Amino acid sequence: MTATLAENLARAAEAIGNARYGVGFTGAGISVESGIPPFRGEGGVWNRYDPSILDLDTFMRSPERSWPAIKEMFTAFLGTGDRTPVEPNAAHRVLAKWEAEGRIKTVITQNIDGLHEAAGSRNLVEFHGHCRSLVCLSCGRRLPLNAETTAADVPKCPCGGLLKPDFVFFGEGIPPEALADSDEAARRTDCMVLVGTSGVVYPAASLPFLAKRNGAFVVEINPEPTSYTDAVVDVFLPLKAGEAMERLDELVSA
Repeated sequence: MTATLAENLARAAEAIGNARYGVGFTGAGISVESGIPPFRGEGGVWNRYDPSILDLDTFMRSPERSWPAIKEMFTAFLGTGDRTPVEPNAAHRVLAKWEAEGRIKTVITQNIDGLHEAAGSRNLVEFHGHCRSLVCLSCGRRLPLNAETTAADVPKCPCGGLLKPDFVFFGEGIPPEALADSDEAARRTDCMVLVGTSGVVYPAASLPFLAKRNGAFVVEINPEPTSYTDAVVDVFLPLKAGEAMERLDELVSA
């Protein structure tokens, strides 16, 4: 007999509440309710832009092609134009609350929006980097990413070098520390909570499989099934991120 949503929420809450080393693993879907569109699917960023603008070789050869689109993407983060800066939503806040309570030891995010940090997550692995700073491709200097430092058509470092947002472009390696920290968390966890991740971007997408091989109970929160659902997931919750996390928090805290 198929379990009801209420039964699955209860199972998930029990696993989270009993976890010795809980881990959150998040993708673009967790930030949709904050007003940030996902990269893929309906309304996704790649429906409006050519993904090659974030290819490292393309960026270095033709930064004047990439920067206008990059700055448009950052409008929401910076609060420029007619937009106010985005804020964490309930799902980000619940993960931070669970970390403060000791239920979650690590949050691994594929997102670059900085919303987990803003919500209060501290043991955070930003697998693909973040958009808080710019790095000079010539001297390695870092500058804050804001309206002032990105004002030029093609932002440049004081040394004259090309500035690049401090997140991973296509064709660029994952930072070694992020790889090591996420691998360790996936091996140690006994309960991994997947929130808003499609499971198609590697190497990050391999982490839930690693957790499952090491015996973790896997909870998935996503409005639609993903490549994880039938492969590694113990409880699938077909809900929006904020609703699911708030309902789980009520059960976990009861």
